[in-house]
Parts: sequence; C-alpha cells; structure tokens
Amino acid sequence: MSKLTIRDLKLKDKKLLIRVDFNVPFKDGQISDDNRIIQALPTIMYALKKRAKVILLSHLGRVKTEEDLAKNSLAPVAKRLEELLGKPVVFIPETRGPKLEAAINNLKAGEILMIENTRFEDLDGNKESKNNPELGKYWASLGDLFVNDAFGTAHRAHASNVGIASNIGGAAAGFLLEKEIKFIGEAVDNPKRPFVAILGGAKVSDKIGVIENLLKTADHILIGGGMAYTFVKAQGNDVGLSLVEDDKLDLAKDLLEKAKGKIILGTDVYTAKEFSNDSEKNLRDYTNIPADEMGLDVGPKTLELFKKYLKDAKTVVWNGPLGVFEFPNFANGTVEIAKFLSTLTDATTVVGGGDSAAAVIENGLEKGFTHISTGGGASLEYLEGKKLPGIECVNDK
Repeated sequence: MSKLTIRDLKLKDKKLLIRVDFNVPFKDGQISDDNRIIQALPTIMYALKKRAKVILLSHLGRVKTEEDLAKNSLAPVAKRLEELLGKPVVFIPETRGPKLEAAINNLKAGEILMIENTRFEDLDGNKESKNNPELGKYWASLGDLFVNDAFGTAHRAHASNVGIASNIGGAAAGFLLEKEIKFIGEAVDNPKRPFVAILGGAKVSDKIGVIENLLKTADHILIGGGMAYTFVKAQGNDVGLSLVEDDKLDLAKDLLEKAKGKIILGTDVYTAKEFSNDSEKNLRDYTNIPADEMGLDVGPKTLELFKKYLKDAKTVVWNGPLGVFEFPNFANGTVEIAKFLSTLTDATTVVGGGDSAAAVIENGLEKGFTHISTGGGASLEYLEGKKLPGIECVNDK
C-alpha cells in the first residue's frame, strides 16, 4: 500500500491520537453489536504493545439536543473496550479542557484514554462535523502523532480526522483503514477476474454512482432487493405494489442498455400483500407480480441464477440485502447468499457494511469472508470511485 501506516511510526513514549469508529448500535441501553470495537482492536493493541500513550477519539450517533448528550455518551463503549482489552481504559467525559489535558499528560507508556463523543462539539455550531479549524487544531495539540483507523467516517471531512491530520503534520493509517483501502480499493481498481458485484438495498438512487463505476470494471452486477423492481419495471413489466422509483425508470433503462448484459436481474420473487413479516408469502415470477402484491425477497430460481455467476468468481463485492432483511420471513435470500459466499475459498470476498454485513455476522460466517467493511456510506462512496477525505488526509509513504 502506498499510504503511511502505523507500522511506519516510532510510537514508544509518544502521545498517539487514534481516530476510531465506535459508532455502535444500542438496544435498551446496551451495545447490540460490538463489531466496530472488535475491528479496531488490532491497531489499539499494536500501539499499546509498542508502548505508546494511546488517546482514542470517536463519534457516536448524532448530537443536536441536550437529550442527545445523555444518550450518546461513549462511557459504555469505554467499558466494553476495557473488557475486550482486559486492561483499564481511562474515560474522560469531556471533549476539551484542563481535566482532559491533565489526564493525557498523566498517561504512562502502554496506557489508554478515551475522549468523550467528538460530536458533543456539534451541539454548538457543528464544530466537529463542519471541521472547525480551531477544534481540529486543539485536538491535534493533545498528541504527538495521529493514526486514522475510522473508515466509517472516511467519506466526511471532520475535525477529528482531516482537522487533526492537517494540524499535526499528517496521518498514518491504522490496520483497519489499511484493510479497507486494500480490499475495497483493489477490488474496484485491480480485481482478479471474474469480478462479480452484488448490489441490493431499497433504492436505485442510492447506488447510481456505484453501478456506473462498477460497469467499467465488473464482469457482472447481480441486482436484488427493493432496487431491482425499478429495473424490472423499466423493462416494461408490472411489479404490483413493489418499491419503485418512478422518476428513475429512464435512468434504469439507460443503465441496462449501457451494461450490455452485465446487469443480471432475478427471475422469481417472494411477494406479500402487506409490508409485514406475518403477511402471507407467495412465490411469483418477476415479470408477473399481481397488482395487489409487493416483492419482498428473491426466490429460489433467482438464488440459483446468482450462484451460477458467483461460483467461479475470483473477486466478489457485496453491498445491500436482497430482501427485507429485518423481516425473518423475507431474509432468506440475503442469508443464503451470505452462506454461499462464505464457501468461496478461492475468491476475495468483500462485504460492505449495513444489513449485508449483519447477515454475515449474525450467522457466524465472518471467517468465510476476506473482509467485512465497517463503513456503510464510506464503502458506497469508495465503490463509486470517489476520493475519501479520511483516506486522502493520510500521508503517502
């Protein structure tokens, strides 16, 4: 990789600022998925082993009101990190000030401290999210070196990534960011072939740039999920009550023409009369969905068709579920593709965040994949071929 990494830094006794992505989901006050914390551990443990004084920065949720402050503290995340590391994590419930500065100055080599949610600074003028120059300069002043390991926010120029990097003389990539650059970047720029992309999710509009970019490099693009029905309708078929972006029908038609057979749609679909897990499930042809039914999952023939294209692939990038993944009765297509991809031992398999990553993790299939991205929006923009500020701010070697 052409970017500077944490391996290139002399860390002993240095105050090392690490931007991590601990924006984890909560349910009933408990962390419901700690994957992002686990993915950051290699970088953190490496820095501790090299006797750095580690200072972590992360955001959590959005902070617009006083109530957001109460529910978006990183205190429970610091506690979970402490459990995973098996060593104390000093948590400072502040984002700036004498108490924070004193705690950092008291850190010994091999110790770790976490600053409160960087987006607490958004309560007064979006200082974090708008990359306030004074804030980036302040945070940079707290450390000697900076490592960015937060791919989840790499598509945003914030004070805690670009702001720090521009005030501390640059940044190095952590191991997670390095993996994201390697696997997503190489998949798009220099894939082993055949290269097959799987795109799902609700809307075509979310993935226009991705489809256009992948048409340049992918051998085939398999399309499922809600976005498929816009393409099916663009071909002149009736899709009933299925999710369709009518204002994107001409665009879908253009993409199909441009693709020259690269875009593969399904042949059958599970439908229901209501958008509900308990609605009666029917198997229909894509081209013959009744007027009072909607497509909610791919059918068995579609799965077999997709598997035919995937079985010999050498590179697979998957982003977005193939059905309504939050409904167990309509999650089968997504889960089956996750299981099938986990058996492709001779291929580089990369899953981009969100529900597709959840399908892999919830079914214990992580070890069957080359890489599970921690970034939803970031991985989409990277697949579009965009330059991401959080990667651009990392120094070249």
